[in-house]
Amino acid sequence: DTQNQKLKTSIWYREVWDDEFLSWNSSMFDEIREISLPLSAIWAPDIIINEYVDIERSPDLPYVYVNSSGTIKHSKPIQVVSACNLETYAFPFDVQNCSLTFSSILYTVEDVDLAFLRSTEDITHDQKAFLNDSEWELLSVSSTYSILQNSAGDFAQIQFNVVIRRHPLVYVVSLLIPSIFLMLVDLGSFYLPPTCQARILFKTSVLVGYTVFRVNMSDEVPRSAGSTPLIGVFFTVCMAFLVLSLSKSILLVKFLYDERCSQQEQTLLCLRGDMDTNQCQMDPGAQLAGVTESPVCQEDQAPSGTLKEVWSQLRSISSYFQTQDQVDRQELGWLALLERFDRLLFQSYLIVLGLYAVTLCSLWVSWSG
Repeated sequence: DTQNQKLKTSIWYREVWDDEFLSWNSSMFDEIREISLPLSAIWAPDIIINEYVDIERSPDLPYVYVNSSGTIKHSKPIQVVSACNLETYAFPFDVQNCSLTFSSILYTVEDVDLAFLRSTEDITHDQKAFLNDSEWELLSVSSTYSILQNSAGDFAQIQFNVVIRRHPLVYVVSLLIPSIFLMLVDLGSFYLPPTCQARILFKTSVLVGYTVFRVNMSDEVPRSAGSTPLIGVFFTVCMAFLVLSLSKSILLVKFLYDERCSQQEQTLLCLRGDMDTNQCQMDPGAQLAGVTESPVCQEDQAPSGTLKEVWSQLRSISSYFQTQDQVDRQELGWLALLERFDRLLFQSYLIVLGLYAVTLCSLWVSWSG
């Protein structure tokens, strides 16, 4: 349970201790060398697991074996839910190290001392009793003996470090490969023309795909308050690039649309003669800058009213084409700026994708080693 930082372990628990008050001479009792007694009827050491949070249901075995020399053997299967600091940054190539510490609560080392039934080398790489798990693989179980010193006295304790490794294949097929496909599709959107409306629709569809994939991925990626999986960080960065590129395309289309509408209205007013002649004939650069300059050409006094009207219409048409050329030059300038910004986003996207691929490969190599 990564979210709650818990580890559920099935353990076959064996403990052996000596009780001098439970020994007898087997020759005096028909060579009876071993008997079974209820655990509640004899003294037993109070050994607990320090990291335990909860004990799941396990078969109740209330009897122990006692031999004639006073040696008592107690074995039982238990399921322990223990606290463990689970690191999910390298998911799904993560390796976890959880500890199980056995010690006595009341008895100091002078009263109850702990020892291993087998050598630590045999315990470390012994996987005979390990039950195969579809998600985790047992790497090793190292063990250490130590004495804990505190104000109440010295207490003996034995610590087992359980190192497990996740099987990543199912997550590579269901998470990593689809994520790479989405990234490549998003990279392909940069080859569409910046002013193309289909580009906005395409990026919107990719963003919806990202969102749906993130929702489905949230059920499979472990969540932890201490660390965030690298794949989650990468998807957040990719979504940020996608939203930034989409917002830039929307703003550009809106700006160009408003600019064209305003210029068309002004040109139509000039052609219909609703605006002042000087405003229609004004230099386009001065119109856009808001600075009033001298007219391009002064109004001549035509000897005839008909020639005057023709001359005014010709100047209006000339002003229309000049204004249209200025609008086209502005659009080309914005498009050039957009292409540079697109190129910057594309290069940044490639850098992030390359870092992500290199990191995943290094994590896979480290996991395999």
